[in-house]
Parts: sequence; C-alpha cells; structure tokens
Amino acid sequence: MKKLYSLFFASLYAVQAMAYDPAPLDLSPAKWIWYPSERTLQNTFVLFRKEFELDKAPDNAKGWILADSRYQLYVNGRRVQWGPAPSDPRWQEADPLDLTPYLREGKNVIACQVLFFGTGDGTWAMGKPGLLFSLDVDGREIRSDSSWSCMQPASWPRGRYKRWFLRALQEEFDARKHPYGWETPDYTPGTEWLRAQEVSKTGKLSSICNRSSEYVYEIFGDPNHSQIRRRNVPMLEEYEMPVWKLTESMLIKWLRPAEDYFDMIVPDAFEVTRSGILQPTEDNVYVLQPQEDGTATSLIFEFREQGVGWPHFTIDAPEGTVVEMLVHEGHKPGTSPIMNTHYHSWSRFICREGRNRFEPFDFESLRWLQLHIRNFDRPVILSEIGLRRRMYPWKDTPRIVISDDTIQKVMRAAVNTLYNSANETIVDGMARERQQYSGDGGHQLHPLFQLFGEERLPSRYINTFSQGSTLAGYFMDSWPGWDRLARIMEREMQLTEWGPIIDHGIGFGFDCWNYYLYSGNKEALAEVYPRLLRSFDYTAALTAPGEHLLPVENPGVCSVWIDHLAYKKQRHKQLALNLYFAAMCRNALAPLCRLFDDEENALRAERQADELEKACVEKFWDPVEKVFVANLPWAAQEKERRYCDRSLATSVLYGQCPGGEMARALEILAARPTEMGFSYPCNAPWRMWALAENGFMDINIAELRSLWGNMRSVWENNTLGEFFDLGYDNSSQWSHCPITPLIMLHQGIAGIKPLEPGATKCRIRPQPGMLEYAKFDVWTTKGPIGFETSGRAGRRRITLTMPEGCTGELWLDPREKVSLPAAGTTGNGLAKYRIEPGTTVRLSLKYT
Repeated sequence: MKKLYSLFFASLYAVQAMAYDPAPLDLSPAKWIWYPSERTLQNTFVLFRKEFELDKAPDNAKGWILADSRYQLYVNGRRVQWGPAPSDPRWQEADPLDLTPYLREGKNVIACQVLFFGTGDGTWAMGKPGLLFSLDVDGREIRSDSSWSCMQPASWPRGRYKRWFLRALQEEFDARKHPYGWETPDYTPGTEWLRAQEVSKTGKLSSICNRSSEYVYEIFGDPNHSQIRRRNVPMLEEYEMPVWKLTESMLIKWLRPAEDYFDMIVPDAFEVTRSGILQPTEDNVYVLQPQEDGTATSLIFEFREQGVGWPHFTIDAPEGTVVEMLVHEGHKPGTSPIMNTHYHSWSRFICREGRNRFEPFDFESLRWLQLHIRNFDRPVILSEIGLRRRMYPWKDTPRIVISDDTIQKVMRAAVNTLYNSANETIVDGMARERQQYSGDGGHQLHPLFQLFGEERLPSRYINTFSQGSTLAGYFMDSWPGWDRLARIMEREMQLTEWGPIIDHGIGFGFDCWNYYLYSGNKEALAEVYPRLLRSFDYTAALTAPGEHLLPVENPGVCSVWIDHLAYKKQRHKQLALNLYFAAMCRNALAPLCRLFDDEENALRAERQADELEKACVEKFWDPVEKVFVANLPWAAQEKERRYCDRSLATSVLYGQCPGGEMARALEILAARPTEMGFSYPCNAPWRMWALAENGFMDINIAELRSLWGNMRSVWENNTLGEFFDLGYDNSSQWSHCPITPLIMLHQGIAGIKPLEPGATKCRIRPQPGMLEYAKFDVWTTKGPIGFETSGRAGRRRITLTMPEGCTGELWLDPREKVSLPAAGTTGNGLAKYRIEPGTTVRLSLKYT
C-alpha cells in the first residue's frame, strides 16, 4: 500500500504530542462566510476561492480552517485535506493548516469546496452553514471575509434528500455542469461567482452563532455556550489502495426507469443476464461495449481487505453516461445483482464527453465496489479503480507474532478493524453509524493505549463524548450523532423503544477511570468530571424507592440496552444493569471523586453501590446454587432458569458475590450452557476478563481460535464483524469494533494492566496457555513492555523488557522459582515479584 499524502505528519508533531486542549481559539479578524442567501437547502455545495499574489515562495504559511458541515481544501489545484472532525456544534474544532509546501511565487489560489448537510448525520448533530479560514503567510494574513468569491455549482443539485437516517448525503454529481479547473490559478471566474457574504462579526464562535439561515431548525446559538477549539488529534493520512480484481460482470435491463429503483427501491424493476460479460485483466482496465437495447453493464470489484476511504475510478465515456457507484462490506458473488442492500450506499455520476475521474465527496467503508454503467452509445473504458484510504497516523506499527496461524489471523483482523473504526473518533462501524459510543464501543480505549501507545485519540473521545451530557444529566450515548437527539422526541411520542442508552452512560464512567489509569492525565478530565456527577445523580434518581434497583422497562426518556442477543426478555437485564452501575460507582466514580478531592461524592457513590448490591442479592441471588440468576423472580412462571454472561462476569470481576462465592459463576461462564445468555462480540470482553482474571485463559485462547477464528469477516475482509455469524448482502457490519482479541492478547496472554495512574506500575500475569510462541509489545505512557513466550507448559520461557519509568509487578504460581525480589501475594494466592524499570528479565517457568 503506497503512501501518497504525508506532508502534514512532521509539521503536526507538536499537535500529536498533546492531550485534549479545551482552550478557546479566536480566529478573528477572520469571519464566517457563506453564499449570499436567505436560506440554505439541505445537502448544498458551495465553492469558495481566494486569489492572492506572493513575491516569493513562503517560509511559513500556517493557520486554521473550519467549515459546517464538511470541506475539501485545494491549493493551486492540489488536494490538501478533508475535514473537519465530528464535534459538538457548541464546541467545534478547527483543523490546522500548513500550506507552506503548496504556495509559490506569483499568483496563488486557495479553493474550498464546502458541503452543508442541513439535516442530522451520524457524526453531526446540527449547525449553520459557513466557512472560516485564517492563514499567516510570513506575517501576512489571508482570512475569510467578503473578498472571497463563491458559487453554487449546478453539478450537485441542492436540496438532495438524505441517504439514510444516519447518513446525510445521497450524492449525485453531473460532470457536464461542473466548473472544472475552478481550484487552479489559471481559472477565470465568470458572472456566476459572487462575493461571499460575511455571516459573523468575529471568528471566535462556532457556526451555530452565525447569521446564516439553516432553514430547517431555525436555531440560534448561545454565545455563552459556544466557542471554537483546536483540533486535538492529527490530520488523517491518505493512502492509495488499488482494487484487487473484477469478480462479477453482468447485464441489467431496466423495465422501469433506473431512478425509480434507486430512489424508491421499486420491485421488479430490472432483469439480469449473468454471462461473464467481461473477464478480469491484469491491469484492471476494461472496455465495455454498448448494447443495442440500451441495457446497462454492471461490474463488481473486490479489494483484498476492507478499508475506509474514498473509492474512485476513471472512465472514458460519451457525454451523459450514468454511473451508479455502490459499495458493500459483505457480498456473495452470484446473489444480489445490485448491491443496494447496505443502507442505500450509492453515489451517482453523470459523465461529460471523454475522460472523467470520479470520487465521492464523503468517504465509505467497503471491500466490494460495484459500478453500474448505463446510457452510453460507444465503447467505454474503465481504469484506475481504487480506494483513497484514510487512516490515523499511528506512531507505531503493531508487530504481533503468534505460533497459531488462526489466532495470528484473528489478531491481524483486529488491528485492521481498529484502522477502520478509530479515525478522528472511535466508532462502532464506519459503514453504518460512524458514531462514537461508550459501553461496548469504549472498549477500544484499551488497544488504543496498549497496541498503539496512543493518548490523543482517547483524550478526544473522553471529552467529545462527555459534551453530549444533557441538562437532565444523562449522556447522549452516540454524541455528536443526530439520531439520539431525534429519539428523545420519538420516545416522548411513543414512536420507538430506543432512547439514549443509559448503560452506555454508566460505561462512560469506566472509560474515564480507565483513561486516567493509562494516561495519568487528570487535566483532560476537568471538563468531564462535573458531567459524570450529573449523570450519576440522574441515574441514581431512577431507582425505585422500595426495590432500590434501576428499572429496565420504561425507565423514561432513556432506554436500557446491555445487549441484544443475551436476553430473552427485557426484564432479565435488570440484574446486569444494577451490578454494572454498582461496580462503576465503587470502582470508577468513587476514585475519580477522590482524584478531584471530592470525598463527599465519593462516599455517595460507594453508598449507592452498597444499596444496589444488597438489592441485587435480595432479588437475584440463589443461596443454594450460590450464583446470581437473571430471571430468579420469574423462573417458576417462565419454567426455566436464565443466567447472563454479563452479570456473572461483573459479579466475579468486582467481588459482588456474597461471601466471595464465585465458583459457580465461573463454572457457568466457562461451560457456556444454553441457559446462559451469550453476548454479541462487542460485549465479549466482560466474560473473557472474568475468566482470565481467575486463571481460565486457556478457554479464552481456545475460543479465539474456534469462535473468533471462524468469523467470516476475519478470512474474507481481514476484519472483526458485528456478529459471530455474519450474513452477506444485508445490514451486518463486517467491520465493527469487537476488539476483544486484542484485549485478551495484552491483558490475558501477557496479563498486563496498569496498577498506578500513568502506568508507572503495571501488573504482568502471563497466561500463554496452549500457545507455543508469541511475541509482541504492550505499550504504556512510559514506552512499550516487550513480551515474548516460547515453549509449552512445564518448559516455558518468558522474556519481559520494561521501559524506563515503569515498574513491573509479576504475578506467578507460587510454585515457580524465580530470582526476583518478592513483593507479597495476591488475594487468590499468586506470588508477586518486582521487576525494575528499564530492565530485561528471562524466566524459565514450569507452572505457567
């Protein structure tokens, strides 16, 4: 995979080293500008140009850019960057600029293509249209104001409908109407170009305070709760990823206008001829012959692995040729002739005469690419088919070597999954929602720290997610996504069962504490902490006075999810929810309160945990079987007993079993009987954590090989999927965020966890089990801990390399004999030993 664009990496080194910075950024005297208008329809594109002369090539040209909703920046005809990162409309983040390599002596043009969504998107809540730009060129200011020119290109019809309720843009681009060359210095603007309208007095407030009209919501931002901030993660890098091969070709005869089908999915709209119209070529250049009856040609290509970015192709075609581009994550050749089965993921391009290069404005997540080509009366030539892949500039490339080929493949797929799900935010899946969730989505924090040594992206996630704290106190569990805002209205009108997910708000407490353990950065939590307290007050107030338990049925505007596969009835989730809240209060919120010298609220959190655990024991603990039963109050009525892996794991991990009686819970977790609800892959860490912490890592390793190793997406897409049994040509996400394998690699096989904030001290409890060889690094803020194991049980050799500033606490079977300073014993009888910072130890072990 060849890197094409890396100019920003070195220049943004200082930004990359920073944690989240909430300081306001005032870009005045730059002003927000927009197309002169009194209203802006949804999905409207506007092109902006600024011409200026330079006496010489600049030594330094740096600044900031921000647009609502998305922009694509060019300088002198060269693509520079795409942005901004999704953010709360009240605290938008401006992207840094370094245009030094792009500017030259003489005439220069800064050109910016801006799309205003106008309705909510999965990464965008609401806003007002505008562009804000500030650049210092060797002391000369180039800023957005009325001296810029702008136009609305007819190539994108304004007012296009949304693709789906989580995706704003259904793109249609007509090359015949596009002002090609508009981004270059040689272009001469015509009368269609107007002077930009200044829609703000300053450049210090986010777009929602603009005077421009967004037309749909009629919103007016409050200057007291609005500011612009710096982008707190580096700009993403872009790579060229060529298509692998042509897999299918077919003819599609339309019985109705194709637009009827793509707009409305009208049934029986076409007939298909699968006759191998074209064969794959080594150079992926294809010549398509026109059909006498106007039948369309459809080609389906595949990439070697799944990626996230901008698919593109070049086509030499007659004027008016129409190409629908469709993408999919999981497709089975010979089935769906049109891959319009994944949230209407299509874009339409209309050709001008001759050579056209097409790339959608918004990025996609895909492994399969379909080009449906119609309305041509001469041969058409297709070439240069590929993907401009976008990826976070990780400071380290993971090197994981495992003797088991299947588990090695699972780990590679897990790494590629993180490449796809962790960009400017950490999301569940780029193809569908592109939203950052806590709860199961927050598990990504662990490999971000331990696989990549990355602090900036977790820091941004902690802050931007917390900004979705409502006045009532609960968190918008997918902030800044639009759909949970809409769900509030829908819940009030009884139109949906879904609301902001309260258990994700509980999970966010764990995210914050885990972030502090890994990073030691208290300052990044300063804005977050009051919001956590407000969420605690809201959640605690939901407990029923007599029962002292949180409800899971009709809890108000929020909803309770926990998992969608592990439960037969909603009421069976009550045990897991309440143990989860109790564990968070005691093990995350209380220590965070003490971090901020707030003993009063720490004690409140601990009292809440005591009450919840007592109530759970009274309602769900079976004193005979000595285990929590998820449906114990209703077992006689339902004529069966139900357990759930989530509640059993929580009770084991956080010592919630009365008298420490957790043997039966571990037995059930290990055996996976049919009466135990089994969570979907993203929630798998809880059960595996409980097993690993109690010496059952062999079970986890076996499941990494059998259960995870049999996931279709691992072998076909090099990703981890949303479900263990994924379907083709449907809404299943073949690149989701169930990164349990990486968590088990670091915290199970190596057994490495931070014991002190900032990883100044880390626990190491190796459990390589059946693996004969494994070698990898586990990153800390002090540097990587090197881990290598070889041999089988009885003759195991383990090498550990500690970074400077990090002390190791090695946990071993007490029968092992090692030459290390003893450091006591654990609660379950393991011996502890001290490993000095900056040292390497080599161990020969019999019982590990």
